[in-house]
Amino acid sequence: MDETPGLPPTPESELFRAKAARDLSVPAILMMVMGGIWVLYSLFGMLAQADTASQMAALDKVLSQYPPDLQEKLRGFVAYSSAPGFRVLTQVPILVLNGLVVFGAWKMKNLQSYGLAMTAAILCCIPCCGPCCCLGLIPGIWSLILLNRPDVKAAFT
Repeated sequence: MDETPGLPPTPESELFRAKAARDLSVPAILMMVMGGIWVLYSLFGMLAQADTASQMAALDKVLSQYPPDLQEKLRGFVAYSSAPGFRVLTQVPILVLNGLVVFGAWKMKNLQSYGLAMTAAILCCIPCCGPCCCLGLIPGIWSLILLNRPDVKAAFT
């Protein structure tokens, strides 16, 4: 299984690499799809125009039962949260983390960069920053189990 530099790879090592690639392909593809969906979602969240007029109209109906000082605070919060800078600021971490999940899953599928593949699998398991909230647990845990097998570790370049 160990390859000497300069010598061609042995058929046995190529079989281990092919089996590891086959085992990791499904969870890696799931991670790429889920992460890609959240990358697109965060890009849409940054670029979408907020409809503040309809938000304020709906808010006025609800706020009529509250004291005037609370009404003003909530109106200010809605106006602040619909500002483009606030939307970009809240979506950038989601974009970066899920981009890292997609890139790490791609590297995992190609059996490159074991550390990045492990990082992507761990990020996928974190519900707040991984893809598709708790759905990311399925391919994340699956990948972690596979990545910790000795034969899969050895297959990475």
